[in-house]
Amino acid sequence: MAITAGMVKELREMTGAGMMDCKKALTATEGDMDKAVEFLREKGLATAQKKASRIAAEGLCKVLVSEDGKTGVAVEVNAETDFVAKNETFQAYVAEVTAQAMATDKTDLEAFLAEQWLPDTSKTVAEALAGKIAIIGENMNIRRFQKVQENDGFVASYTHMGGKIGVLVDVVTDVVNDDIKEMAKNIAMQIAALKPQYTNQSEVSAEYIAHEKEILLAQIMNDPKESQKPEKVIQGMINGRVNKEMKEICLMDQVYVKAEDGKQSVKAYVDSVAKANNAKITVKGFVRFETGEGIEKKQEDFAAEVAKQMNA
Repeated sequence: MAITAGMVKELREMTGAGMMDCKKALTATEGDMDKAVEFLREKGLATAQKKASRIAAEGLCKVLVSEDGKTGVAVEVNAETDFVAKNETFQAYVAEVTAQAMATDKTDLEAFLAEQWLPDTSKTVAEALAGKIAIIGENMNIRRFQKVQENDGFVASYTHMGGKIGVLVDVVTDVVNDDIKEMAKNIAMQIAALKPQYTNQSEVSAEYIAHEKEILLAQIMNDPKESQKPEKVIQGMINGRVNKEMKEICLMDQVYVKAEDGKQSVKAYVDSVAKANNAKITVKGFVRFETGEGIEKKQEDFAAEVAKQMNA
């Protein structure tokens, strides 16, 4: 297939590789974007991970926790512009969607959109959304929601940058006090800042690790100096790099951002709080929503758009 300039631009933005390298990768993989990313990674020309979460769309992420702390919900609602995202009407609507998500027993978005809208039961959630689009004058979308329930502890929440990032943390504990609640909030801030993909290494599939090892081996084999090293040394290098990656993508293995020595892991921090409060604490999981995550935003010339409107 023909490799277009747009495809090269997209791959470059995803990987950080040079333009000619991106073109070569797309040509070698017949335009398959995912395979092209892998091609560049094997050549050591791309960043360690595909940038699949570029922030593009506008809107809000909102989190809500029930009064008893046992249930939390995270919601993302998108709009076209940041101007609308900061609008009080839009923000009030997002709050209503979040309350709906807290009350629902639905788990998938399609069923959620089809249920009755609580503020006006003569409408469905989808119909209420359509009405709000007509009032606000921009395209809007209830993109996703996720609920967390924890009967053997509590759910903590954190909102960053006025709703750009929303986090829920599922904490299992036999003691609930201010110290442990503060710990949970600190963990939520850690998740917002460092964007872990997993809670701990037990969640990482063997297939993922095997695939990463294949990529690392290909990188080493493409390096004239590294490839000459003994097999045992090469395997040690691969294992060392994989372990380093696990410490970046697994929450409990990350360096705790508030650690005074700059070395304490999140797990060590949680364990220290548990010991100080004579408690058993486990961070069971988390939800992290970032506004516009993974959505390609249309680039517009605002001045040209204004001129177009005036001439219409």
